Amino acid sequence: MTRILIVDDHPLFREALESAVRMERPSCEIFEATTIDEALELLSREKDIDLGLFDLFLPGTSGLSGLVRVRAAYPHLPVMVVSGHEDPRVVRDLLSMGVAGFVSKATSKSELAHSINEVLNGSIYLPERFRDISQPQPSEIERGDMLRRLQDLTPQQLRVLDMIRAGLQNKQIAYELGVAETTVKAHVSEILRKLNVYSRTKAAIEVGKMDFAQLPLDIAKPSH
Repeated sequence: MTRILIVDDHPLFREALESAVRMERPSCEIFEATTIDEALELLSREKDIDLGLFDLFLPGTSGLSGLVRVRAAYPHLPVMVVSGHEDPRVVRDLLSMGVAGFVSKATSKSELAHSINEVLNGSIYLPERFRDISQPQPSEIERGDMLRRLQDLTPQQLRVLDMIRAGLQNKQIAYELGVAETTVKAHVSEILRKLNVYSRTKAAIEVGKMDFAQLPLDIAKPSH
């Protein structure tokens, strides 16, 4: 049986997605989450999810940060983004992250159903208007490289990186996470290695370059 996870904080749109899914796969099993944290917790419990349908803008995250966390934790999970944000740069970034499909929330129910079925069948789905996206410029290639590096970070390393960007020192990060300062130092070393940078400041600067007005890459802070 096909098992699909729908992640969106709007109940009506979750219902619309479920309805679209069942047009092609009436007997599939549907799971729902309203935040990235809920999605990650569900994925840790439920094995063999065949597809995740994600909104970009979810509580506790902004921009691509939530998807970075999901792709880092579950790199083999096919992910499709269903969003009202249709900037070609965003679609390019999503493809760089290995996302299996993108479709607009304004898409008709029948096209939604078709696109979901295409991804479940192993295809990468993009609306017609995005299929001729030009080759990325050098700056966009760098963005794609950084997105791929960010996906190599563990969820805990992503939280540490966010705190580094916020200006916290190791002792403060250790307190926030409830771990030893030596553990934080080990995480920082791994972050620098994986991002291929030589200092905390450089890491903050390089990740900061990912930001643009409508999609900042901020990793949500854990509650303490």
